[in-house]
Amino acid sequence: MGELFQPTHLLVIGLIVFVLFGAKRLPELGKGLGEGLKGFKDGIKNAGEPAAPTQQQNAAPQPPKSESTDIK
Repeated sequence: MGELFQPTHLLVIGLIVFVLFGAKRLPELGKGLGEGLKGFKDGIKNAGEPAAPTQQQNAAPQPPKSESTDIK
């Protein structure tokens, strides 16, 4: 398995990924992967802590603000 991660193999794998996804798509994939890993790490950190209290769900919802419309 150690032979797979030689520099020439990594270059070939990188070239194949570049051809498959294109230059425009690679930054988007990297950003999505980074955000996913960050969320996972945050979830792991908060797993041992008690959940934050949430607002009461039984409270009456506030009616939406109505905009005054003048019909002439």
